[in-house]
Amino acid sequence: MPSVVVEARPWERRHGGYLISGDFRVNPKLPYMVYPGQALTHGDVLSVQPVNLQDNEYLVLQECVTQRCDEAKIVRVWNTNGSIATAPQMHAGDRIMIPHENKYFIYLKRLPEVPFHPSCDACDTHFRSFALFSPPLTLIPNGLLSAHYQHELEKTDREPPQKVVSEKHEGATFVITFDGGSTVRIKRMRPDNDG
Repeated sequence: MPSVVVEARPWERRHGGYLISGDFRVNPKLPYMVYPGQALTHGDVLSVQPVNLQDNEYLVLQECVTQRCDEAKIVRVWNTNGSIATAPQMHAGDRIMIPHENKYFIYLKRLPEVPFHPSCDACDTHFRSFALFSPPLTLIPNGLLSAHYQHELEKTDREPPQKVVSEKHEGATFVITFDGGSTVRIKRMRPDNDG
């Protein structure tokens, strides 16, 4: 009998009516940009789980607004405390329902540290409000806290996002580690019409 060769992508699996995939890549020309190997489409669920973010690190999911992607829109931002709600279609802190096909990408940006003020119960220790639209790979805090740290933000605005220093697949999950040690686990869940 002839041998049978099964060609299955090692970073995919089927579970609970979904095709789960870790098919993500790091852009070789922009080693801080992570993007899906296949376009995210309506109905996809993106799972993004940051691990060990530092106090001054913000993980960002953006989508292109223009065909050339010279303008982008924030879809979600995470800090050391978890997801910051940036859109009304918030599914869960680590899951994003994709409303339409588009170019999406993820990066890690460091912003100035905001020290804790014990005398101020209402003071925040993280930026929580951001300009919805900006150039790609740009995170622009806004609001009162950003006004207070305007000079420091101008310095970090000129710095690129953090580089990805390692990438690997753990089954159907893409795991990346950024310079500084923060790790992110990413997978796409697409309704499985074939399974």
